[in-house]
Amino acid sequence: MGAGARHRLVFVDRLLATLVHLRHGTTHDVLACWFGMDRSTITRAISEVRPLLAERGCTISPDLRLRTLAEVVNHLGATGKTGIIDGTEIRVRRPATGRKDRDKYISGKTKQNAVKTMVVADDEGRVLFCSPTRPGSCADITHARQSGLVKLLAGGPAVEILADAGYQGLGAQTGGRVVTPRTASPRRTRRTGTRRCTSGSARRTPHDTSGPSTASPT
Repeated sequence: MGAGARHRLVFVDRLLATLVHLRHGTTHDVLACWFGMDRSTITRAISEVRPLLAERGCTISPDLRLRTLAEVVNHLGATGKTGIIDGTEIRVRRPATGRKDRDKYISGKTKQNAVKTMVVADDEGRVLFCSPTRPGSCADITHARQSGLVKLLAGGPAVEILADAGYQGLGAQTGGRVVTPRTASPRRTRRTGTRRCTSGSARRTPHDTSGPSTASPT
């Protein structure tokens, strides 16, 4: 009755294919081989199941389910737990020729076509939120701003969010709520932590004396 073609995959298999795709980044082509289906069947299944998973959110306890990023921030503030954010990439097929944003899907990290999502977890490793995907070229910090995380943290409860160097700068924008590792001084080497020689410091070395050196008698 106008509902479209019936699925060749039962719902359990559609759910399993979607979870494997989200968890391991398995491409639709590989999933199609595993399930013995056409790639278009897998793509359709994932596109239908993902909104259902997003609508249900993440179950924290039998009586608590988080569905939005705002609910996650409030939960972390109420429980006093530390949050962790990071971006993860999933390989995708190259967009069709002629698509204007085709090049935006090329990841600057892997140099492959990908989409990126921002994951928020607590200090126990429990996933609390998974954002909508963005093209692979989108920087982690840009993704965080576009998702509304900066506004939620700046005007929300006092929480602590740990992040990697890809989120440098969010600490100042959120009142110190996002904690990132300190960047190494450009004047220090990575191995020893000693200062590099500059044109000024290279004029005198530890072996220099106050006066001109004299050759030892032979």
